[in-house]
Amino acid sequence: MSAPSKISPSLIDWSGVNGLPRFDLVSDDSFAEAFDAAFALHEAEIDQIAANPEAPSFDNTVTALETAGDALSRVSALFWSRAGANTNDVIQALEREIAPKMSRHYSKIGNNAALFSRIDALWEGRDGLGLTLEQTRVLERHWKGFVKSGAKLAKTEQDRLSAINERLAGLGAQFGQNVLSDEKDWSLMLSDAADLEGLPDFLKDAMAAAARDRGAEGGYAVTLSRSIIEPFLTFSARRELREQAFSAWTARGINGGATDNREIVRETLALRAEKAALLGYEHYAALKLDNTMAKTPDAVNGLLTQVWEKAVARAAEEERELARLVAAEGRNHPVMPWDWRYYAEKLRAEKFDFSEAELKPYLQLEKVIEACFDVAERLFGIRAVPLAGVPTYHPDVRVFEIRDRDNGLVAMFLGDYFARSSKRSGAWMSSYQSQHKLPLKNGTVGEIPIIYNVCNFAKPAEGKPALLSLDDARTLFHEFGHALHGMLSDVTYPSVSGTGVARDFVELPSQLYEHWLTVPEILKTYAVHYETGEPMPQALLDKVLAARTFNAGFATVEFTSSALVDMAFHTRGAVEDPMRLQREVLDDIRMPASIVMRHATPHFQHVFSGDGYSAGYYSYMWSEVLDADAFAAFTETGNAFDPGMAGKLKANIYAVGGAIDPEDAYKAFRGKLPSIDAMLEKKGLAA
Repeated sequence: MSAPSKISPSLIDWSGVNGLPRFDLVSDDSFAEAFDAAFALHEAEIDQIAANPEAPSFDNTVTALETAGDALSRVSALFWSRAGANTNDVIQALEREIAPKMSRHYSKIGNNAALFSRIDALWEGRDGLGLTLEQTRVLERHWKGFVKSGAKLAKTEQDRLSAINERLAGLGAQFGQNVLSDEKDWSLMLSDAADLEGLPDFLKDAMAAAARDRGAEGGYAVTLSRSIIEPFLTFSARRELREQAFSAWTARGINGGATDNREIVRETLALRAEKAALLGYEHYAALKLDNTMAKTPDAVNGLLTQVWEKAVARAAEEERELARLVAAEGRNHPVMPWDWRYYAEKLRAEKFDFSEAELKPYLQLEKVIEACFDVAERLFGIRAVPLAGVPTYHPDVRVFEIRDRDNGLVAMFLGDYFARSSKRSGAWMSSYQSQHKLPLKNGTVGEIPIIYNVCNFAKPAEGKPALLSLDDARTLFHEFGHALHGMLSDVTYPSVSGTGVARDFVELPSQLYEHWLTVPEILKTYAVHYETGEPMPQALLDKVLAARTFNAGFATVEFTSSALVDMAFHTRGAVEDPMRLQREVLDDIRMPASIVMRHATPHFQHVFSGDGYSAGYYSYMWSEVLDADAFAAFTETGNAFDPGMAGKLKANIYAVGGAIDPEDAYKAFRGKLPSIDAMLEKKGLAA
């Protein structure tokens, strides 16, 4: 498409390899004017659809909406990618400005009475339109979207809802920036050999690289990047240093001053409660769960409570064993949260005769990436072709073509794997462009997906390989599972493409893909020692597989407590003191003093840095019920790569996106809906 004069051509005329953006031509100062021009262009397209003198039809209304706003989509994709993975002061200032503008723009569309009248007429008459199942789903998505945007409200209520959404967008942007600031600004510099006691070489190398990045040549930096802080807590023999680092890690967003998130959380919860009431819902959780598999807070809490009881009992058993190790060292302190990982690692060595440090030399980043690609080829017949010299938004980003068995181009994939101070924490998948088959105004028909993964692994010193923990390797597989959901999409309409599914179904393709990491033939092939090239010894492999449910109580308590607090926040209405409510919930469920929430409220970005997982953090566990049962389908055949099951998985889960109901999609693959049993077995909590 040709760019309007105020939009830099590089932002929307993607002339890179296979339609990639020319990242090298994108400048930070080009976004502000581009957004304003793209908003105006999209608004003109919306007005044209709404004012169409012809009677509403699916094509002239719904299909037209599906292809409108292309310029805005492209500018947005580039900007939000930059904001998450390679931000700076200019981008952050613009993010605080753009987030509410974006909300205001879409609120105006949602309150366009003429446009909703057309959508509403189509929805009411849908049975006589001869629509396909996918078209019906697309129409339903648009209709519900308008209703939840306030299309049926009175004008004063619409205005209030728009103001709420705009304020929430700004609060979410600020929340995330505050967490990033706290992470970026804190480090613990170590130089004495005594301070490094217990640390394996791979961790010291990562800490030395982090110190160099901070201008402290010759030192070692503990940072709040998960790829450094977690192994430090696991291996450091210096208890006072573990406590210091742990305290900083759990204090993100609650340090007082400009980056303190407590008031943001309070206002966010109040506004979400008011929004739900305006739209006629009992509380915000009811609003968010309306279009999910779980459907109600009772269903969510039923699952979480059932798992919690088993998890907390298992964690108590684990804690007793850790306390035994503490006592054996002649110490008399209780097991505290900064002790758990350290003594759990010792217990793992005692029970299974291996440590994370022994395993890590066999988990090279390069080999784990190869394993991800190999599994995809075996299951789905696609292969990744690396491209060199392609401009990206950061030198660390890698570019791949994804091709099928006939060498046809299926998708473009970008991988951004290393932590840096300009990147928010965690790991995620997103897209620059979603797959669809619709004709566009520029004469092309359909688009291939352009998908990217972002991780935060510790970058190694020059000339050394990046070594992953088993959790890191699972994270890489998890995010590539999301990427496959986007890249294997085979639908007509972009709004139901790839990950455009219910929140508690979207984690199924990613969590399911994790299972193939520990398939023995994959580990035997790709878990090779970085120095010798020798495969992981069978004895070590057997120990790794035997230890898969080790520490399951701890991990499940960490997660489930966070999910229960999330649901409490969004079923209680406005919450005057969120930190007090967090304490009350944890007291009610008898949270062990030795474990903390995986994501405490002031840095719970899933829930407060935007709206994505608000009243939805449970969805990881909901999807885990599905993924455990789904992988059992392969186990039952005796072949983790069974071609028949793989074909059904691709057709009914990875390819269909949101084109059919998720329950129907799962039953088409598996023949039935799952029970909780396979998930409890997978976690080692079945007994």
